[in-house]
Amino acid sequence: MIDVTRDGVVTTVELRRPERRNALDLDTCHEVREAVETAAGDGSRAMLITGQGTSFCAGADLTGVYGSDFVDALYAMLRTMTRVEIPVVAAVNGPAIGAGTQLALACDLRVAAPTAVFGVPTARNGMAVDAWTIRTLAAVAGAGTAKALMLGADLLDAETAYSRGLVDRLGDTDAAAAWAHEIATFAPLTLAYNKLVLNGDPTDPETAERIARGWEACWGSEDVREAALARTEKRAPVFRGV
Repeated sequence: MIDVTRDGVVTTVELRRPERRNALDLDTCHEVREAVETAAGDGSRAMLITGQGTSFCAGADLTGVYGSDFVDALYAMLRTMTRVEIPVVAAVNGPAIGAGTQLALACDLRVAAPTAVFGVPTARNGMAVDAWTIRTLAAVAGAGTAKALMLGADLLDAETAYSRGLVDRLGDTDAAAAWAHEIATFAPLTLAYNKLVLNGDPTDPETAERIARGWEACWGSEDVREAALARTEKRAPVFRGV
């Protein structure tokens, strides 16, 4: 269902159901979630999510996966991607429809190939996505774009998605991988703190406490001193996440 590879400190997860255009089923959702959890705990500093063949992810598998088990597995996967401390980059190598757009939204950054297409056509099939998906879409791409997709069932090509902020960069999977490798050289504690602030609920006391601890960890880290030393020595810093 998926292929997991590691290149240095970057883990790549590739959806491998090309015969179904990489549509998500119950097992694939479980496998992706487990791969993300493993990468977050094995020393990986960034992740790349992509699809095999010409599609990123065509959505949920239409062969009857819409039971509660699949829904639970889908949202557990998406939540895990937003909560792990390492950045997750989507290499959107082709159409990302329905759950495919949700998968891309759960990633922290999105790089789209020219063949990428985004859409959440629930209005055409009588289904619904969770409030997080719609609100995140509005936060990332603007309320107008969210309404066009959710009420007008529009599809966005890569250039339009980029111009509206849904896509961060245009490029192929190699370009996305290069960005992930660059990100993996950044300060891990700072990346974890920034991601928590961006994705966490500041009204939640536990999250607020974690944000405060993250702030203190950054400023008290060896990495912040390493960055200062690297500047004086005119070299790139080597961050260790401590």
